[in-house]
Amino acid sequence: MASYADVLQYLSSLDYPAEKDDVIREAEREGAPPDVLKALRALPPVDYANGTEVARSAGIEAAPEVGPAQHATAQRAAQARDKKHNRVSQHLRGI
Repeated sequence: MASYADVLQYLSSLDYPAEKDDVIREAEREGAPPDVLKALRALPPVDYANGTEVARSAGIEAAPEVGPAQHATAQRAAQARDKKHNRVSQHLRGI
């Protein structure tokens, strides 16, 4: 699967705004691997203002890759956010 860094690497010399065809042509010219080209060919046919818009439209995470330690921390944070808290705040207990 193509990563955010991969997409930006092969589009680093592209002038924006750029159309889908321009994005694909630039990636091919730069020698992008098949997984990057596949993601770019699935783009909607619109004008893109920058590489981040291209990556987001291709369904690629906009954040750079994280290591295992950061990934575990992010997972714990997501779990904490999703956890339902049924406890009542201390100041509301007497009401």
